Amino acid sequence: MAIGSREGDFDDEPVLVPRTYDLPDLPWERIAGRLEAITIRILRFDARLEASGLAAGWQSRCDMTEAVRALLLDGHLVDVGDLVLHDAGMDVRHPTHELTRAAAALRARRTALARKAPWPLSIDGLAALRGIGGVAETSVKAKGSRKPDPDDEAAYPLYANDADPWKAHFAEIDALLARTSKVLAGETPLRKSRSHLVYDPDQDEAEAEDLWLEVVQRTSGWPAIAAAAVAWTAWLDLNLYTRLPWLGLIMAASILRARGLTAHLLPLAAGFKQSKFRPQGREGAAETLEGFCQVLEEALGLAHKDLDRLILAGELMGRVTAKTRSNSKLPGLVELFLSRPLVTVPLAAKLLKVTPKAVDLMLAQLGGALPRELTGRTRYRAWGIV
Repeated sequence: MAIGSREGDFDDEPVLVPRTYDLPDLPWERIAGRLEAITIRILRFDARLEASGLAAGWQSRCDMTEAVRALLLDGHLVDVGDLVLHDAGMDVRHPTHELTRAAAALRARRTALARKAPWPLSIDGLAALRGIGGVAETSVKAKGSRKPDPDDEAAYPLYANDADPWKAHFAEIDALLARTSKVLAGETPLRKSRSHLVYDPDQDEAEAEDLWLEVVQRTSGWPAIAAAAVAWTAWLDLNLYTRLPWLGLIMAASILRARGLTAHLLPLAAGFKQSKFRPQGREGAAETLEGFCQVLEEALGLAHKDLDRLILAGELMGRVTAKTRSNSKLPGLVELFLSRPLVTVPLAAKLLKVTPKAVDLMLAQLGGALPRELTGRTRYRAWGIV
């Protein structure tokens, strides 16, 4: 909150003036064609992805690779194989700090996809994506597994660990009313103690959240791409969640999903890494929008290439699985290849609930359709579609 002054009899008394975020003045006539072209490309990719029947597998692979690329943009290197094994609870070594951050980014993408599109763009959605608060964390499972019904509120409890969820919910309401009464009585409640070594003492995250959500609401009538670009720029300008720098791109992708351009989360971190656009804070509104369009173009190009690889590999392995028995586990192994960047023998044995020897026999059964071996070692072997 900014402190200003009020004219009249109380000139010496400070008054709190709410901050606002000024929306940019975009040259709509000049950028209309550019926005339409990118919108058509997104719609075409989404339609192609749904028609391929590989949407769940593509999204699962995309979420894992995006988590690794998001940490790479922040200057940290995480092996995608370690993330895949960590996600399955099969760590071969003690998880590093970078790996746990990548797992948090993966969990945030899955949480954003597990609920209806507008939910991530709310205060509860932001809290859940950050992994705090009482909102239960949910995840999108691979294709073939049962997916929670978005309309089933019981599938997303507010306080999963509480014996009486409503008791905790009402306790929060009572605490909020108590804090409000203190403010109205002139007593300013003290902020929670936070380490100055980790958090900026001059930054008010609650105010920044409100300003960003207000930007999303004020741009709800804009074209989807322009609204996502402005929301991403506002996220960077407000310096929201400095310890979670990857969350801004997830929110931009969530806006595109909420506006109906796509039913998935596009790989914007990969597109940003591939593009030459790097926001410096000195760009004009049109330059920032053009930079975001470049990020989208690169993301769509990478998404098309990955889908091409999945379609080709799926067709090759599908010729082998078409000849198997109805109770064969080989189709399940194929699904693992289509939904994960890499697959190891212990990982497949655990997820398919078979022995490692059975996995070896299935790998041999695939023959020439077997995806490329990534390690080339005898003690640790992994295969993946690249």
